[in-house]
Amino acid sequence: RHFSTLLFSGPTPMKYLLALLLIGIVAVSLVLLKQDADVPPNDNPVTGLPWQIDILPGGESRVFGITLGRTTLSEAMEQLGNDMELAIIAAPHETGTLEAYYSHHSSGPITGKLILLLDIDPVMLSAMLDRAFQDGGTRRHHLHPDDLPTAWQAPVRVINFMPSFNLDEKIAQSRFGTPAEIIQVDAQQKHLLYPDKGLDLILSEDGKEVLQYLSPDEFSTHRAQLQH
Repeated sequence: RHFSTLLFSGPTPMKYLLALLLIGIVAVSLVLLKQDADVPPNDNPVTGLPWQIDILPGGESRVFGITLGRTTLSEAMEQLGNDMELAIIAAPHETGTLEAYYSHHSSGPITGKLILLLDIDPVMLSAMLDRAFQDGGTRRHHLHPDDLPTAWQAPVRVINFMPSFNLDEKIAQSRFGTPAEIIQVDAQQKHLLYPDKGLDLILSEDGKEVLQYLSPDEFSTHRAQLQH
């Protein structure tokens, strides 16, 4: 005899119990289907990835939502957050550079460290350095509070991103394509140059890799400096 016949040939209470169980299963299934239908599909593509570099009509490059040479530090903080350290990085007898350092940045599923180098007049930067203070003997000089408003309005000139995973040449070319040129600085470091993207991808044998983004119109100057 079939299993279904055995089930429904028993005492009447068994038939009622099975009927109620089936009704309950159908009801739960309908509720779950309705909940799935109420959840809108997530069709938004992942943005802000290191290889997503946009070249704008004016020739500027945009990465991580930041347009180099145009987006100010204040505007960048609206996207990246204010959990960063702002300081002038300078060795003795140097003017240095004004940098915003994010120790942990998430670029989609990619994490790493992010440094924004700010574009500021050298004379003004020197005056800010005179008013700054150090923590111990480091090269990091923290700004005087009076100089913070000036720093907020400084545009981002260069972005350095150091991914938390090891990036070799094969992975780099699979994401960014074939570089226009490769410059081997020494036995430990090489630069994969993408001038049309404004990217210098620095591979290092004994340190972390660095993705350096700068405006494409500044790339020829940058390349010349690598060969000195």
